[in-house]
Amino acid sequence: MNDISDSNDVATAEAGTGADWGAWQDSWDRQQEWYMPDREERFRVMLDMVKALVGTAPRVLDLACGTGSITARLLARLPDAVSTGVDLDPALLAIAEGTFAGDDRVTFVTADLKDPQWVTRLPYDSYDAVLTATALHWLHSEPLAALYGQVAGLVRDGGVFMNADHMIDDSTPRINAAERARRHLRMEQARAAGALDWAEWWQLAAQDPVLAGPTARRFEIYGEHADGDTPSAQWHARVLREKGFGEARPVWCSPSDTLLLALK
Repeated sequence: MNDISDSNDVATAEAGTGADWGAWQDSWDRQQEWYMPDREERFRVMLDMVKALVGTAPRVLDLACGTGSITARLLARLPDAVSTGVDLDPALLAIAEGTFAGDDRVTFVTADLKDPQWVTRLPYDSYDAVLTATALHWLHSEPLAALYGQVAGLVRDGGVFMNADHMIDDSTPRINAAERARRHLRMEQARAAGALDWAEWWQLAAQDPVLAGPTARRFEIYGEHADGDTPSAQWHARVLREKGFGEARPVWCSPSDTLLLALK
């Protein structure tokens, strides 16, 4: 396993100043890019569509926000935006809250998206855009469909929901197998060059004096990794229309991932 000095210099800051949140953000991004090399392109298209559909000063809900990856890119691209991040993971939320401390454009809420009452904890009743990436595949199809109904209630008329995630078409098994083999070969090459995987990143977090406690609580909540579903883009589009969106379709895809947009 790589040590801290070989992992994007993830470390605690000088004594008395807490964790180096910028280093942790960078390390999280590199770990995620090991799985999704097109991750930044997904974010670019997502924010292109936000700007095109709801303007340059949107009120955004960063759903299952993690470390605030979407919020960071949103504010860099659209500095007049405001963002509410919602998540349950105490370690990733600690990084998000540390990163955006003092920025009054950003609010974070701790809530379980499987709890029907999570929407009552939000600071606003409606949003111009609800955005999420690489998170909702942790849910099974039934609770995900229920969540989509709640999201439809939060998005204003004319507003948007976008989900960038793994969306698997089971009707193309040979194509899926070829894509998986290609992706795993690239990941093995990156590993040989020193990339961290999911498990190694969390081992580093558990060693950090500031993140050790939140990381332990995180594994009490989730275990090693949640076991959800990855239905097709067609399933997502159909369910979103059934739940109240007027239009829904992919606006970007890679061989393994899809960015699906629903318009209220």
